[in-house]
Amino acid sequence: MSLFTSPKRKQVALLIETSNEYARGLLSGINAYLREHSSWSVYLGEYSRNNIDLSWLSHWYGDGIIARIENEETANYIKSSGLPAIDLSASRRIPSLPCVETNDLSIAIMAAEHFIERGFKSFGFYGDSRYQWSTLRGAYYQNYLISKGYICHSFETQTDSLQEQSWYLSKEKLIDWLKELPKPIGIMACYDIRGQQLLEACRLADLAVPDEVAVIGVDNDALLCELSNPPLSSIQTNALKTGYRAAELLDRMMAGETLDDPIQLIEPIRIQVRLSSDVLAVEDKIVSDAVRFIRNHAHEDIQVQNLLDHFSISRRILESRFQNALGRTPHDEILAVKLKLVKRLLVETKLNLAAIAERTGFKHTEYMSVAFKRSTGIRPGEYRQNKSLVK
Repeated sequence: MSLFTSPKRKQVALLIETSNEYARGLLSGINAYLREHSSWSVYLGEYSRNNIDLSWLSHWYGDGIIARIENEETANYIKSSGLPAIDLSASRRIPSLPCVETNDLSIAIMAAEHFIERGFKSFGFYGDSRYQWSTLRGAYYQNYLISKGYICHSFETQTDSLQEQSWYLSKEKLIDWLKELPKPIGIMACYDIRGQQLLEACRLADLAVPDEVAVIGVDNDALLCELSNPPLSSIQTNALKTGYRAAELLDRMMAGETLDDPIQLIEPIRIQVRLSSDVLAVEDKIVSDAVRFIRNHAHEDIQVQNLLDHFSISRRILESRFQNALGRTPHDEILAVKLKLVKRLLVETKLNLAAIAERTGFKHTEYMSVAFKRSTGIRPGEYRQNKSLVK
């Protein structure tokens, strides 16, 4: 007879679809937490979005649930179970439940700034009216652009239970909408599938991407983005960290703990720029060439004087042309591009600040840190922690 008895494993249901990159990222994050901390017996069905059979929940005797609660049916099953649960959806069908979700405001601002930095003056949003997170992203995107003095043109697919059917029903209307928009225009798609559809509609409408219509999606589904024509730029959300944090919170709830932080928003990581938005929407060739020069040499100790020498132009004229085309100075552009490189190295490497400063053309680590905080409001170390893939 064994002297030791193993503790009973917690039974946890994961009501998360397995049909898309973001959802699989959530599951990977949950798995990462379980490898480090707890050992659960997990129930995971083979689900697609809006196609989850939950009838088994009425006679399932488990300990907790992690779910993307996108509809009332799922919400009702979870409420009737009475079990500790974590919601992974912005729909907030059960407001009292703890929720871990991507920060849709940050996603919207990231997309808007991506286009503004490239000189766009016209903007659009292509949404999916079935999902609250799409509605939020569209509203945040539009409001941010309005705060910057721009307007945003919006188009949403009709509510439909079948995504493909919804696309075919709205395709002709989408093409008509695209043709009527001012050009050039930067359009944010609420997620990558809509981004791919937008690119297809541009092809059918004979609109050049990215010169007439630049497109960015959300989730950075690498396979889907690379299969798009042209390849789709996309915002990389942190699904891994979202899933990890959800598992952590559920573990605490199942242990009887009351959560002090029941709603947590996880920051997106970065934009993976591909051909669909890799363009500068300015007519001034000197400015566009200067920006390309800056991007190619930003990792060096580049100064405004290097631009003046390379293009044989006076500082006053170059600054005037930058202000007219982009609303910022050449020095601002150099610093912004350098800080983007800093952000990328903070997220993608474990390099210390001195090494990052050296690789991004900053002579002094202290100046880099001061410039970084002035731009972002936080120190480089805090940024690295916020954008970390898991913890």
